[in-house]
Amino acid sequence: MFYEFKHSLSADYFLVEKGENFDYPAHMHHCFEFLCVLDGEMCVEVDDLQYTLGAGDALLIFPNQIHSMRTPTESRHILCLFSPKLVNAYTEKTSSQIPVDNLFQPDKFYIDKLDSFTEKRGIFETKGLLYSLCGCFDEHAVLRESAVGSNMLLYDIFKFIEQNFKSECTLAALARSTGYDYSYLSRYFRQTVGISYSEYVIQYKISRACYLLQSSEATILDISSDCGFNSLRSFNRNFRLQLGIPPAEYRRRFRGAKSGRGDSDKKHISEDPADVVITDEDV
Repeated sequence: MFYEFKHSLSADYFLVEKGENFDYPAHMHHCFEFLCVLDGEMCVEVDDLQYTLGAGDALLIFPNQIHSMRTPTESRHILCLFSPKLVNAYTEKTSSQIPVDNLFQPDKFYIDKLDSFTEKRGIFETKGLLYSLCGCFDEHAVLRESAVGSNMLLYDIFKFIEQNFKSECTLAALARSTGYDYSYLSRYFRQTVGISYSEYVIQYKISRACYLLQSSEATILDISSDCGFNSLRSFNRNFRLQLGIPPAEYRRRFRGAKSGRGDSDKKHISEDPADVVITDEDV
């Protein structure tokens, strides 16, 4: 899965995906996101809350909540992204509110239904399942008022990165695009996300590279270019710093793990952003 902001603008956007060893840097979007761990352990941060999810634990993340995922060792999960307009009544009921706690334990019925869902399912069946899932969460949920527009600047920053990571994606370019002061943006981003803007851009590019290495037959050189790196050397260096292995080895391990013949793969972004070396050619 590699989420794109444009999808959240679709009134009928609905995605179900299963995966393993999920890592994804801090991001936000206009969709509801249901995430359930099927096996293993996953660390998830939602706004300022930190969760360690085990098998059967799930989160319902509300639109515009900042969240990130990290797998310490191994995990399997199922994820569902859906437009607020598919559950319009629930969206209106919870307008301007966010959960005090996103954690819940849904009945296995919902996991089985999502796992068997296909694009051929009708809109009423889709809405029925999503309303039922939201109802399951809402039975025990406690909501609080969210600060109006509190995350909109960050949303604009994430959107800028998605639209410009292949070209000029520097903090200076962001400042020109948003009209905010360079120094203010730098402080705001680090305080809100926990790492510098440049470090985040590198993590974003490497996350995209991992997705392409797993899901496409593109060459390493083509993936390097598609992810916005100015040179193969820069791509290889930063990939090693983030994951500890070169891109080709990452692809080999992933495919070996899928076929049951290789080492277990871990889609891991460096836990210590300070390990990342940033140069002008990287961003």
